[in-house]
Amino acid sequence: MPVEQNIIEKIFHFRGLKVMLDSDLAALYQVENKQLKRQVKRNLIRFPEDFMFELSDDEQKILRRQFGTLGHGTYSKYRTMAFTEQGVAMLSSVLNSERAILVNIEIIRTFTKIRSTIAQSTVLRQEIEKIKNRLDNQDKNLEIVFKYLDELITPPIPEPVPRQRIGFRPDMI
Repeated sequence: MPVEQNIIEKIFHFRGLKVMLDSDLAALYQVENKQLKRQVKRNLIRFPEDFMFELSDDEQKILRRQFGTLGHGTYSKYRTMAFTEQGVAMLSSVLNSERAILVNIEIIRTFTKIRSTIAQSTVLRQEIEKIKNRLDNQDKNLEIVFKYLDELITPPIPEPVPRQRIGFRPDMI
């Protein structure tokens, strides 16, 4: 499986943000999850709320439901840390290894590609809406033109005027 696809599968949406979880990042960096958490906690000043946050109890339950029964050690009993794109970039300064730097480069490229894909689809959606609006207006205009053409081709038939009978009418007995 390509690295990019592997990374995309590990991006989740929490609090309206695209994030990666500490356990997934630890696996990518090939370090223990507790080592990653330890390094982050030692350098908390580098991870403000918009870079990294811990999942709430409700979010933790959603995560557990999403994965069903978790294998032993897959997710720790401690709160899961969620890293935004900026938080992932900051991890390379905390986990100072060649592997961490290479993985970070791939993750940042993936986030950038996702962002550009979303931007392209938004522009495309707007263009499609413009075309739909033009077509709606053209449909209305064509209906009016055809209505006038129908009237020109088949002139309206006047309603018959009631006529008075002319001539002799015998009295009926």
